[in-house]
Amino acid sequence: MATLSSTIFIFSLLIFATFTSGCGPCEPKPHPTPKAPPVNPYCPRDTLKLGVCGDLLGLVNVAIGSQVTTPCCSLLEGLADLEVAACLCTAIKANVLGIIKLDIPVALSALVSACAKKVPTGFKCG
Repeated sequence: MATLSSTIFIFSLLIFATFTSGCGPCEPKPHPTPKAPPVNPYCPRDTLKLGVCGDLLGLVNVAIGSQVTTPCCSLLEGLADLEVAACLCTAIKANVLGIIKLDIPVALSALVSACAKKVPTGFKCG
């Protein structure tokens, strides 16, 4: 009889330990909220030099999906996506690309993706 009660006691302890301390406090971890891009992102490059990026707008259809090495992408090499978007946005707004009529969001997206970068979510060139 002592063996049966000790066996029940041991199984009770195992079940209790399994269900009570298996996941610590069992509280869900909070998910970090995505940060919005800064209001005035900074371009660490000379905007006037980005005039060479105007050539890319004619090559975008050919360049999608392939590695592009151009003077424009070389100027932007090593920058974060937000910095690239800020630089190209500044170049488009200052009209250093030499193109008078541009759909700014489309041109920005095309130039950024041609250099294998992405326009950050929420970024507005305006």
